[in-house]
Amino acid sequence: MEKIEEEQKSIGGNIWKIASVNDYLVENICQKYNLPYLVAKLLVLRENNHENIQTFLNPKIQSLLPNPSCLKDMDKAAERIASAIIKQEKIAIIGDYDVDGATSSSVLRLYLESVGIEPEVHIPDREEGYGPSKQAIDEFLSLGIDLVITTDCGTTAFEVFDYAKEKNIPVIVLDHHEAEVKLPDVYALVNPKRLDDDSKIEYLQYLAAVGVVFMTIVAINRELRKKNFFNQERPEPNLLKWLDLVALGTVCDVVPLKGLNRAFVRQGLKIMSLRENQGIRALADKAGITEAPTTYHLGYVLGPRINACGRVGDSSFGNKLLCAKDAFQADMIADKLGEFNAQRKEIENYVMLKAIEILEGTPQTYPMAFVSGTDWHQGVIGIVAGKLKERYNLPAFVMSVEADEVKGSARSIPQIDLGALIIAAKERGVITKGGGHTMAAGFSLEENKIEEFKKFVGEYIQEKIGQEDITPIINIDGELELKAANIDLAEKLELLEPFGAGNTEPKILLHKVSINKASIIGSGHIRCFLSSVSGGSLKAIAFRVADNSIGQAMLNAKGEIFDVVGVLRKDTWQGRSSVQFMIEDIKRC
Repeated sequence: MEKIEEEQKSIGGNIWKIASVNDYLVENICQKYNLPYLVAKLLVLRENNHENIQTFLNPKIQSLLPNPSCLKDMDKAAERIASAIIKQEKIAIIGDYDVDGATSSSVLRLYLESVGIEPEVHIPDREEGYGPSKQAIDEFLSLGIDLVITTDCGTTAFEVFDYAKEKNIPVIVLDHHEAEVKLPDVYALVNPKRLDDDSKIEYLQYLAAVGVVFMTIVAINRELRKKNFFNQERPEPNLLKWLDLVALGTVCDVVPLKGLNRAFVRQGLKIMSLRENQGIRALADKAGITEAPTTYHLGYVLGPRINACGRVGDSSFGNKLLCAKDAFQADMIADKLGEFNAQRKEIENYVMLKAIEILEGTPQTYPMAFVSGTDWHQGVIGIVAGKLKERYNLPAFVMSVEADEVKGSARSIPQIDLGALIIAAKERGVITKGGGHTMAAGFSLEENKIEEFKKFVGEYIQEKIGQEDITPIINIDGELELKAANIDLAEKLELLEPFGAGNTEPKILLHKVSINKASIIGSGHIRCFLSSVSGGSLKAIAFRVADNSIGQAMLNAKGEIFDVVGVLRKDTWQGRSSVQFMIEDIKRC
């Protein structure tokens, strides 16, 4: 791996890489769509050309949603569920305790309720473990359930579904997690990541579970329409009203906002702004969201509160909130989620500090962050793994050692495919179960296997990335003079929303600026003003940097000239709009 000289690095220890594009293509787009150069460049960088730019700028579900039948087992699943609805059978839903699990189980529940079915909903807590369990199957047996549908889980639940088959309970799986060659023995399994799925539409691979569920209710609705189920007394439901939940789950599961996902989120944000879902309205009010929601609000304000109930509280609260029928019930649950979130933060800080003590107090054999603790709450290990990955720019594995087993969570860097790693570890017998995506995974193992798992993971990672330290790279989309960073440009950049995975918020380099009036605010943030000899002034903020090299350089700038990288955002307060620059890194000129 190429060795990076220290003088090439920024003050934050990063390498900056400025994206290059075909200027001729950019100029053509500028003229055709009357856009500033930077916005046109961003469209090119997101692999758009003249043919699909209009779709990118104005994604429509009606043009991007394919026939649901293209997914393997979809017709089989839709027909069976439609039959259960017509016959008024008892249906049960098993979900997951994260936001994608809460939204996907809620979309299915709300749809079933709209067509006259009151489903049983089972959201396992972390003690029970991820996905379907024999405990849930036994619970359904006692209730006389005729059909079980799993959302955001089930693709690798072999043993549990064999048990369900023994008990004559048919199961339909609606999922998006990585699949193995072998699939569980169920009535139908709808998952665009099935290895035998031949839908041939690339962006379906990016769907969150809630997206798969939405495609499924489209298919069920179509089947019921064919069977003349709807009439004047029983009108057909408007499926679009649940796109707010689809957007929430899609953003919070950090799947690429490409193709259909982009349309789901763009349209879902519009639905959310109507505030018709009682639970989302209550949650937004408690969080102090007064403006139209954005992907930032979904990913960093609403999502963590819903996640908190699965981490440290009652895992069923997410589904209950999103399906709440009245404002009083929604407000009660939203208050509880706020309490859970505050508790989660305290626990998370404790585990994070313990993990850093271990990693920085002991020489590390492999290029990874690998830690475990006996008093670590399993509900926060995923968040801690993500923060360790960011801190060290290495794959992170965090484990909670319980009395009966070790439960772990991992977060990765682009060079390491965690989904493949976890499957390999399971096949080797090092872990008992696990699954996930390229960048995130969960797993379980026996305590006496921790060292063996550490060696397996360490050697796997070392083989992929070698021995050299990995210097993190900040990919810069475009460069600007300070005076060009104005409100007009910020509004034009909003044409590229929604931002998220696969369509990140544009990173901009401001050349040769002074950092003035820098001061610490809040929890270690630094507020300042940027100015340039060529003109212009811009308010700016850098988050959580007061105790690191970036923050110290800003506080002691004293007339130095810097290049600054960050994000330009419109800032609206009491009806007045201005611009603000969110600083991510700086470099002395």
